[in-house]
Amino acid sequence: MKLFAKAKAFWILVEFLLTVPVVIILMRIFPDKQWELRKKWARMQAYLTGYRLKIIGQPDPDAKLVLMNHQSLLDIIVVDSAYHRNLSWVAKKEIADLPFFGQILTVPKMIIVDREDKKSLLKLLKDAQERLDEGRVIAMFPEGTRGDGRKLLPFRGGARFLANKLKLKVQPIVIVNSRRILDSLDFTARSGTVKLIYLDPIDPTADKAWYEKLHQKMQEVLDMETKQT
Repeated sequence: MKLFAKAKAFWILVEFLLTVPVVIILMRIFPDKQWELRKKWARMQAYLTGYRLKIIGQPDPDAKLVLMNHQSLLDIIVVDSAYHRNLSWVAKKEIADLPFFGQILTVPKMIIVDREDKKSLLKLLKDAQERLDEGRVIAMFPEGTRGDGRKLLPFRGGARFLANKLKLKVQPIVIVNSRRILDSLDFTARSGTVKLIYLDPIDPTADKAWYEKLHQKMQEVLDMETKQT
């Protein structure tokens, strides 16, 4: 069974290596169709990687900042396939610096953050405002890196800084089971269902402790969901 899971992960890696360059080239050729191309590629992954998507709740149409837990490379793909607005993801500089493949972030103008740069928060603020002015929605993983899918890591300060400074309405999402479907650390992949659970939107100006309460609420939802699996 483990051998099959590793073989499936290898197939997904090969598929990514073949299809991501195509998406990059098409986005360069058709800059006005970048969001549509990304969404079609993301939705295609459900068939190519063999997962099903279950959506619970509805996103707030006025939210400007989407925050979600992070456990798998699949998280961005799943959310991009389902969300109703053009997301600008906040991503690490190390990914954007990858030869050629880093263009999957730079061509569609994702927000690149260099954690070693002391001015990174100011750049995040500037870039986020530019994307918002273009009509896009910012998407972040407040944990900053992937967790084990069951326990949230502590939230870093970037998402709170951004929401508070720009007074952005926040749409929280809890992602369930994506690490089991695609675990890049263990290099295994399996079929199954990924859940996207939309929580109630948050106005950061209404409660100074909103960030801590969000972490608690997301963990409660994740606990309830993982107990059922």
